[in-house]
Amino acid sequence: MEKLWNQFLSDLVVEYHKLQTFHWYVKDVTFFQTHAKLEEYYDGVNAQIDEVAEVMLMRGMKPKATLKDFLATSKIKEAKAAYVTTPAVFKEVLKDFEYLLDSAVTLKAKADAKNDYLLSAKVDGFIENYSKAIWMLKQSNVK
Repeated sequence: MEKLWNQFLSDLVVEYHKLQTFHWYVKDVTFFQTHAKLEEYYDGVNAQIDEVAEVMLMRGMKPKATLKDFLATSKIKEAKAAYVTTPAVFKEVLKDFEYLLDSAVTLKAKADAKNDYLLSAKVDGFIENYSKAIWMLKQSNVK
């Protein structure tokens, strides 16, 4: 279980920085809306990082804590420090959120199989948040 949770934690840390990079480098006619939305997303992911690390510690797991470890473990790739348009940003965000949703569902299933209600309950909110974000991105015709 610890390996899966560390994978999720690493993915969240890289996603946080990726969203922040997009927030800084988006350049488009919809800059103001996109800039604000990306801040909303990275603030949400930032809160999840702390929640995941704390629940891991509550279960006696050792969360990864260095940028080197996060980058080596994450399956999400960093964003480049280059200007990007809103459609490109949200296409990438959609892909990452779908991946994070799948990861959260897997974590829940594994926790349920072990009757670990604390771990199972922790990802419920993540599943709801990613599901809503994905739906909203798709409503915006992001593909």
